[in-house]
Order: sequence, then structure tokens, then C-alpha cells
Amino acid sequence: MTGENGDGDSLVGTVVELEVGPVAHGGHCVARHEGQVVFVRHALPGELVHARITEQTAKYLRADAVQVLTPSPQRIDPPCPYAGPGLCGGCDFQHANIVEQRRLKATVVSDTLRRIGGIERTIVMESPGDDGLGWRTRMRYAVVDGRPGMYAHRSHDLVPIDRCLIAHPGTPDVLNSQWPGVSSVQAVVSSEGKTAVQTDQEAGERLVEVVRERRFRVEAGGFWQVHPAAPEMLVDAVLSGLEPVAGETALDLYCGVGLFAAFLAEAGCPVLAIEGDKDAVRNARRNLHDLDGVTLENGDVDRVLNAAAGHGLEHVDLVVLDPPRTGAGKDVVRRIAALSPRRIAYVACDPAALARDLKTFGRLGYGIASLRAFDLFGMTHHIECVAILEPVDS
Repeated sequence: MTGENGDGDSLVGTVVELEVGPVAHGGHCVARHEGQVVFVRHALPGELVHARITEQTAKYLRADAVQVLTPSPQRIDPPCPYAGPGLCGGCDFQHANIVEQRRLKATVVSDTLRRIGGIERTIVMESPGDDGLGWRTRMRYAVVDGRPGMYAHRSHDLVPIDRCLIAHPGTPDVLNSQWPGVSSVQAVVSSEGKTAVQTDQEAGERLVEVVRERRFRVEAGGFWQVHPAAPEMLVDAVLSGLEPVAGETALDLYCGVGLFAAFLAEAGCPVLAIEGDKDAVRNARRNLHDLDGVTLENGDVDRVLNAAAGHGLEHVDLVVLDPPRTGAGKDVVRRIAALSPRRIAYVACDPAALARDLKTFGRLGYGIASLRAFDLFGMTHHIECVAILEPVDS
């Protein structure tokens, strides 16, 4: 072990030899140094590495692998010159081939479900068949002193770049311009090929996205899935899991601009759609105006559900639940279960939040009928899951 920039008892800056263990959620693997857990980036399971400690807490260390002594057979040279220790923090797995990336992500989902939810599930990672590059249709770059780039991992140190390899090739080039007076700039391309450039100092632009030939208006800076194949893949997973029947009642919770509500309504289901973001609801009203039987409510999901229960909402047949990264939480899960839906489609972007909520659903009598995982964020640790839940026979 060699000390570099060490300070007193601090290990930060120290280079240590580590035997790298399993992958963990967040884009790192787990190792141990003198009995202490180390979350190490730029490494793969089974490797022997020299790693520089970048952060120290009472419970764990963080580190970057700066030299690989025994490489994994799945290791490749990162295609991006800005991927590596101390460089751009936007990607996590450029040093692994795409097959290994997806195997690692499947492992993360199954391990997280087991550890947090007590759920044993074999996960197969589905993908749109891409190579992990050129997919991101919404790119937000940091700007420091007018210069755009990406932040280093867990840092506000700007890494100037001239190209991002995961950016969709149709996104506008904003990296070769100066942006004085702003702290971020976003470059967006829609499924129709229309583009927008927006800074944190500007009012929102709107673009149109197309899914199953239906048009959705969405703010350039608002939420929309960033992989061009993601909206249709997720809609297909939700509808095939729910199997909606005309006349069945449905809830679409955290509905955004109305993606799932639209296709439930097209299937003949009256839908109550709830969303907290005012801009998203305004766009949803426009997107769903031609569909009968859709009721849109702007507000906190738990509060709106509570109010609806007080006005006679006692049962629904189907629920789509697409919460933010923190998950739905126990109160929302209880309110959903109290409505006795025959099926629930839970769309999740965080496996830990998914595991917590599935555990709560399990205690309330809902089990997993199916669980699919999608790699729609190549080179990063991010994952999307769709779980279909049904009442468990007592």
C-alpha cells in the first residue's frame, strides 16, 4: 500500500491492492481492505487491481481502479477517451463488453430483490439490440465559465469533452460552443428528428414524440424516456402484462404526459391518471384530449388517491404504477392494494425502491406474476423493470 496525498489517518489518495468481488447497484463492485468495504469503480468481478481511495466514511471506502493486474476476460478498452478514473462520470461500464454489462445488471436486480425484498427471482436482461452507444436522445451538459462538459463522478469538477459516445447522433452539437451565464445546457432530439437546445435560463421548449403512431407533446426539459426504443418497449410490457379488457377501470399513477393512460384508454378502459408536475399534466391534457373516459388529476398521488377514496373510489381493475426513483412508498402501496385491482404493472427505474415496494405489496397479498428487466441505458448502471403483480390466493 502506498500513500499519495494522504492526510493524517485519512486513506484518501492511498493506492491499495484489491481483489474485486461482486457487482453492486450504482456502477461499482465490492471489495474489502483490512476488513472495510470498498466500493470500487472501473473494475470487474474477479479482477486484481490497484485502486486509489477517493472517499472515506466510517462505514465504507470508495475507490477507482487505476491499474488492472489481473483483468477479467470480459474487460475491453473503453470506446470513449473520457471514460476512466477521474474523468467523465456519466458512464459506469465502458470497460466491460455489452454482454457482460447486461449480465452484471441482471445480477444487480436479482441480488437487490433478494437482499431487500426477500424475493428470489432469476433475471434475464432484455435489450433493444443496440451496442450501448448512440442512444441517449436527451443530453444535459454542465457548464462552468461558459464551457460545457460533464462532471467527474461524485464531483463538481468539470471534464471538458468534445463528443459523447452515448449521445444520439441526432442531438444538436452544443459541446463546441461557449455558453456564458448558464450552468447547464440540454440537447434533445425527438423521435420525429426535431431538435431543441435549452439552457437552465430559458423557458421550456416542446417537442413531439411518437409511440405506436400516437403523438405525445412533451417539454424538452421534462421527463421522457431517453432511449428511442424505450417508450414502446415499456408500453408493450405493461399492456401484455395487464391484458386490459374494454370496460375495466384503470389507474395510471405518476402518469407524466399520459403515455400509459393513452393506450389503456385506447383499449377501452376508463382511466384516472394522476401526476404531480403541472407542465406534464398540461401536456397530458393535450395528448389525451381525443380519448373518452380519461380523467386527469394534478397533485400528490397519495393525496389524490385519498380524496378519491372519500368520494366513492372503492375498486379498480388495473393499475399502472410508474413512480420516481425513490419508489411509491408504503402509503401509496397500501392505497393501491385497498382498491383490490386484479393486476398491477409496476414500472421501476431503481431496483432497491422496487424491492422495498414489492415487499410491502407482498405483505398486502400481492405476488409477482412476472418481472422483466430492460437495459435501455447502455454503458451506465441504470435499469428499467416492469413487474406484474396479482392477488395471491390465500
